[in-house]
Amino acid sequence: MTRGATAPTAFPEQGLYAITPEDLSAIDALLNAVSSAIAGGAAVIQYRCKNAAERRAGASPLLELCRKAGVPLIINDDVELAAQIGADGVHLGKDDGDIALSRRALGQHAIIGVSCYDSLERAMAAEQSGADYVAFGRFFPSRSKPHAPCAKPETLTEARRHIHLPIVAIGGITAANGANLLHAGAGLLAVIDGVFGSGDPKMAAARFQPLFRRG
Repeated sequence: MTRGATAPTAFPEQGLYAITPEDLSAIDALLNAVSSAIAGGAAVIQYRCKNAAERRAGASPLLELCRKAGVPLIINDDVELAAQIGADGVHLGKDDGDIALSRRALGQHAIIGVSCYDSLERAMAAEQSGADYVAFGRFFPSRSKPHAPCAKPETLTEARRHIHLPIVAIGGITAANGANLLHAGAGLLAVIDGVFGSGDPKMAAARFQPLFRRG
């Protein structure tokens, strides 16, 4: 599969960035949950699945769903898979590869995001290397990454002053605590359990939307 004419051309400046959970591996369940999250207002979907066989099986159907909805699909960690299916981009952690190499593999129009944890310096370096967005966190206790280092809201404020890219906040974010991160400087809120941990991803995603309208 290759990038089609209907593919999103830009990463949004703000909105809900929904990340699929590890326990959502059955394809039908994955597609139903993601479709519901998009219906509730998710502006970006990141496909996160550590099992390689399950990840390959779910990636193309998920991309087709996202393309029909006009929502970017970002593949977590796996540049090869993103290139193979023509996904809209990839998200890189500190051990997941080089921005320049990812750009060569995915093309000039691909979206490349980088985890920056609590490091403004890492974010500035990512921008200089050609990243399309940067992500900071975790900001609150998180079931998906309970041992991840904590980030400070002040880092978002400094990032907004110095970085000219969309800024994503991640880690234990809910509709109840996300407003402070937007006020501090984030444009997007990345959420796993706060969307997919409920029985109704559409309703869970919709609860975040007033935060962005106020922002």
